[in-house]
Amino acid sequence: MTPNGYAGEVLKINVTNGKVYKLPTEDYTEKFLGGKGLAARLYWEFVPVLTSAFEPDNCLVCASGPAAGFTGFASSRWLVCGKTAANDPESFSYGNLGGSWGNRLKFAGYDGIVIQGKADRPVYLWIHDNKVEFKDAAHLWGKTSFAALDALKAEHGAGASVLTIGQAAENQVVFATLLADEGASGSGGTGAVMGSKNLKAVVVAGDKKPVAAQSDKLRDIADHLRQMLKGPDPNMWWVIPGITRKVACHGCGLGCTRQTYTDRTGRHFKSYCQPIDIYRRPVYRYFDRWDETILLAMRLCDQYGLDSCVIQAMIEWLVDCRKENLLNESDTGLPLDKIGSPEFIEALTEMIAYRRGFGAELAKGTIKAAESVGKRAAQLTSRWVMNRSNEVKDYDPRVTLHNAMCIATEPRRPVQQIHEGSGALMGWLAWEAGEKGPMTVTPEALRENAVRYWGSADAADYTSYEGKALAAKRIQDRTYALESIVLCNARWPMTCNKAGGPGMAAKIVSAITGRDIDETELEKTGERIFNMQRAVSLVQGWGGRVGDALLDFYHREPVQYLRYDRECQVPGRDGSTGSRKNTVIERSEFDRMKDEYYRLRGWDEATGLQTAAGMDALGLEDVAKVLRGKGLLV
Repeated sequence: MTPNGYAGEVLKINVTNGKVYKLPTEDYTEKFLGGKGLAARLYWEFVPVLTSAFEPDNCLVCASGPAAGFTGFASSRWLVCGKTAANDPESFSYGNLGGSWGNRLKFAGYDGIVIQGKADRPVYLWIHDNKVEFKDAAHLWGKTSFAALDALKAEHGAGASVLTIGQAAENQVVFATLLADEGASGSGGTGAVMGSKNLKAVVVAGDKKPVAAQSDKLRDIADHLRQMLKGPDPNMWWVIPGITRKVACHGCGLGCTRQTYTDRTGRHFKSYCQPIDIYRRPVYRYFDRWDETILLAMRLCDQYGLDSCVIQAMIEWLVDCRKENLLNESDTGLPLDKIGSPEFIEALTEMIAYRRGFGAELAKGTIKAAESVGKRAAQLTSRWVMNRSNEVKDYDPRVTLHNAMCIATEPRRPVQQIHEGSGALMGWLAWEAGEKGPMTVTPEALRENAVRYWGSADAADYTSYEGKALAAKRIQDRTYALESIVLCNARWPMTCNKAGGPGMAAKIVSAITGRDIDETELEKTGERIFNMQRAVSLVQGWGGRVGDALLDFYHREPVQYLRYDRECQVPGRDGSTGSRKNTVIERSEFDRMKDEYYRLRGWDEATGLQTAAGMDALGLEDVAKVLRGKGLLV
């Protein structure tokens, strides 16, 4: 019998030998829900220890959650996971995507796919009518993600949904992305893993809609959310009057500020938050005005499959290197004097996607490319690069101390987590500036949220390290649950006060699955999933306490400004106004934060390893047994 909310099966596909297995979803969902939790558990079961990112034994895991396929909850998202080369060292990582592919995978009858092996020639998968077909992809290999997607849509019909890669993934650019319908992009280096398997695309189709245990209750919750979230959208910089228009992901039912636009050929492209920033500042510097080149940069990154978070930081680093005469056109083959122009972004993206010339160095990420140039070039990366995955620096943990442990313990920029403390800060800054509206956060509301969602009033004081370890744990546990349901971060938990936050998320899960789950149990489930991913990372070489590190500049270089507040103002104790300008994250305080964080997690303080008692309390005894055998349990 198919469990409520789920399709009921997970596909395991070996592209080396063409073997296909079906696993019952219900073996995983009680403990891990779906999405990120399901993906981490599947990876744990099927990938040998210390498998490298581009080895055939590595798995690419795609997984939706119980809320996928139900309208009204901003739940049309899904996760793609695997060990990637985007981090240094390689580590288990993930991408969180929207669009329609995750929903349509469920409609095809599956809650997830585990893809292992390596095909001896380019192939794509066609999943429909309870069949998995291996199709030749020779005619698609070498094409852009847009061209491949359009060709497969034409071949399999409008009802089919396509997940594909561009040339960057085919050539194992470490930060290559994959692309699905409606411009949904999966980052974290997952595209390169897909390319390493000679897998060009996965096409899915079906009409098996999921069934909720309590459909009337679910409908009432959806109606409530629509009423609570009514109101005008904020005026965001990716909304371009006369060019873009608002569009929601498939079956969202709530919508956000996501935009789309049409080019001269009639093809639709996205315009949204971070992607539009890839080239926005260089374009304004070059043209001294808005120019369509801003949109061109987004299209180029998506067509080749390049992570916009990495490319944005890389471009600004190149600007600095040119200013200091560390790089020139003859060194790079790039028109560095035209940064901001169409010519430059076209040359840069093509060079990286095909690993040509200096593009072969850039394809390793900004940090390694900078090291190949020299000491000063490496120093300049601290202005723009957030982490070892080379993603752009924003939501600075020197200002929002809540983010320090979140960033240190994650393989990539954990944007769903760092939005919480930073989003509240931006809302408070709006209040401080005298603005009014739904996005502003008063000191009283900030304190109330801190107690309610972060565990203590101390977390509302951004000038102090107190309460930040607990805040990080609470944020991570809640976010991991939301990424396993899977609920969109644009609505969850950014509007937690209006929409009901984790309590409302628990009600959604209960109505869909029929399980009696409350907010406390949902957060505990998130904690279990976080520990499951931690175990995966440890056996794959994360390094425990040693691995839980920030880039050194956070401890050494005082923060000078934020793009949304050049004075680095923050809320202080008892409603006062403070500042984090000219501060660093003190090493001693960070070590103390680690100690407290490990205690809260029930881990060993000295090593950062999990403990038998802690894993048993989470129902992960089998995982603990494996960790013990590898010397990774205390």
